Amino acid sequence: MNAPLIIDPLGHPRLIRRLLPAFALLPILASCAKEDDFDVSGGLNVVRSTCPAVAVPAYTGDISLFSPEQSRDARALDATATITNLRTSCDQTGDIVHTQVTFDVVARRSSPHGARDLVLPYFATVMRAGTTIMSKQQSQVLIHFADGQIRATGTAGAGADVQKSLATLPAVAQQRLRRKRKATDADASIDPLADPKIKAAIAQANFELLIGFQLTDDQLAYNATR
Repeated sequence: MNAPLIIDPLGHPRLIRRLLPAFALLPILASCAKEDDFDVSGGLNVVRSTCPAVAVPAYTGDISLFSPEQSRDARALDATATITNLRTSCDQTGDIVHTQVTFDVVARRSSPHGARDLVLPYFATVMRAGTTIMSKQQSQVLIHFADGQIRATGTAGAGADVQKSLATLPAVAQQRLRRKRKATDADASIDPLADPKIKAAIAQANFELLIGFQLTDDQLAYNATR
């Protein structure tokens, strides 16, 4: 893959539609990590992971190719493809949290005649706090159609490295969230997550790895309006 570079905001968090896992974008995340165990209710532990959530932003998980390219007539549809079956692994044992994602691209063409290779561009963007683009990698996936074949599948992958210290809540925030409260405490009815500073600390420690097709403006508009 190419080296990371700052890019256009195609992976805006308001567009997220597919999550792995689905709960991974909640302020408190469930996983096997032990360093960020919280006990905010006096008995219920909720565990937060330093691994980034993995998602496909809405409107970027599909691509449609037309012939001629400028046409949007259904009869001119040449090929379509969809990103699916995301599989993720995360190693958070060291100072760097390494996430690896593999996924399938299922494609369909309108004509079965002749062998054909379809090469489609895709991106992998790392975002912090749901708003800040940290980096982007661009690559391509190859789908091969044999003669007579209308459907074909290609496999691709992406990865992300995040400093563990950035994905870990500050000690002050951890203490606030872990502290057991009694009914007689003055702040017994106050949710620590209602504190803007705590909410901001959680947001800054949240990372996302967003994967989608690298679409043109016209392709993105077509996906958003079809």
